[in-house]
Amino acid sequence: MPPMRKPIVKILLALVLLAVLAVGLYNVPFIHSKLAWRLDNLRVSIIYFFNPPQDVTFHPGGQSIPTPTSNLPIPSSIITQTITPIPSELATSTLTSTPPPSSVILSNVTFVDQNNRYNYCGPANLAMALEYWGWKGDPSSLLELRDQIAAVVKPGENDPSLNFVDRGNSDVNVMPYELMDFVNEKTTLKALFRYGGDIDLLKRLIAAGFPVITEKGIYEPLLPDYSVQWGGHYSFTTGYDDNLQEFVWQDSYLPKPTSIGKDNKASYADYTMNWRAFNYIFIIVYPADREQELFQVLGPWSDQDWAAQHALDIANQEIQNSQLSGNDLFFAMFNKVTSLVNLQYPDYGQAGTAYDEANAYYNNQLVPTGDKRIPFRIMWYQTAPYYAYYYSGRYQDVIDLANLNLTERIKLPRSLEESWFWRARAEYALGEFDNAYADMRQSLYYHPNFQPALDMFSLWGVNP
Repeated sequence: MPPMRKPIVKILLALVLLAVLAVGLYNVPFIHSKLAWRLDNLRVSIIYFFNPPQDVTFHPGGQSIPTPTSNLPIPSSIITQTITPIPSELATSTLTSTPPPSSVILSNVTFVDQNNRYNYCGPANLAMALEYWGWKGDPSSLLELRDQIAAVVKPGENDPSLNFVDRGNSDVNVMPYELMDFVNEKTTLKALFRYGGDIDLLKRLIAAGFPVITEKGIYEPLLPDYSVQWGGHYSFTTGYDDNLQEFVWQDSYLPKPTSIGKDNKASYADYTMNWRAFNYIFIIVYPADREQELFQVLGPWSDQDWAAQHALDIANQEIQNSQLSGNDLFFAMFNKVTSLVNLQYPDYGQAGTAYDEANAYYNNQLVPTGDKRIPFRIMWYQTAPYYAYYYSGRYQDVIDLANLNLTERIKLPRSLEESWFWRARAEYALGEFDNAYADMRQSLYYHPNFQPALDMFSLWGVNP
């Protein structure tokens, strides 16, 4: 071998050995759990850089088809909720006129982060709420509390070759009703959620000793000097200060070792702006023996129909507010759709038209700006347009919207079990039974605990 080639061969061999060593180390469980989600984030960011999903637009056809008699109804709503019946004297109660204290910071808050996990703000924040009330999880389980929750609410792909963490990586969202159901079915505590909350109500709840989980928007950098994109994020709100005009909340996204996420601060104005993206939804975990006290604090929000109507009123007011524009106005328009669906209007066409208007605003006003913060992920977290289109007979629009969310706006295999579910229902309504069964099975592949899909197979008389 010529002398000059020997160093090159040695370098190549060294590179091969380093690559083998890197792969070996990466697959060590401890190291893999630390790096996998970060590398996946980087991979997604690179793909999005070359194929911006925020630029993809949806154009509904609007054609309605009468529902065939063979199209069975969903057995239970995955938006509405069932809780202990509210005493009649509380369902119509009003808030006390006594203002809450000017500042309250709740103690006994154990901070839980979502580090080394992907899309884990739901389990992490619920873990904080449960621990606040003294529920530490199943003592017989080897999993930490946040993982006990995730095993139920985001079990991930039904692939036994993957470890627990990797199975759940594909699940990009946990719905509020899933968190509520975990509490009501798996713990000694209770939970409820409502739409249409406001700053004063949060303060009253915290002052009464009830910390609140809210779902809000968040703007986060994906790559240095590349972009800031919008996503959804749960937060555990545990205090407020009127003098500083700010809330204290626990941000599970930020790392615990530096304590950045613990006792984070957000101004009332910023909190409201980000909360708008999720129709001002809030979740409360509470002991059963304090239920009546909680209802007294909630006042009219004890009645979920009142809360949904209140949220609709807020959305209509904000849409008419000439000061709102951009994402803020889009969120208000989307909230109108959600509230109309939550109220289960007899004419779902009204909700479908409301989404047409929100979608047109997205296409015509947001996309042309080229702003990478455009909320293309909105239907990863909120699914009211599927209800609106489906129950007004717009089955092809359901399918086209699901296609958009499952392919054009997600770029990598991800668990959007709701999108698979609604596409399957629309296909069944159109008589495309084989496609419907395949999609419904895909919904269960990504979320084996997804009860609506199991219920639909039962109604169809088909084996999952």
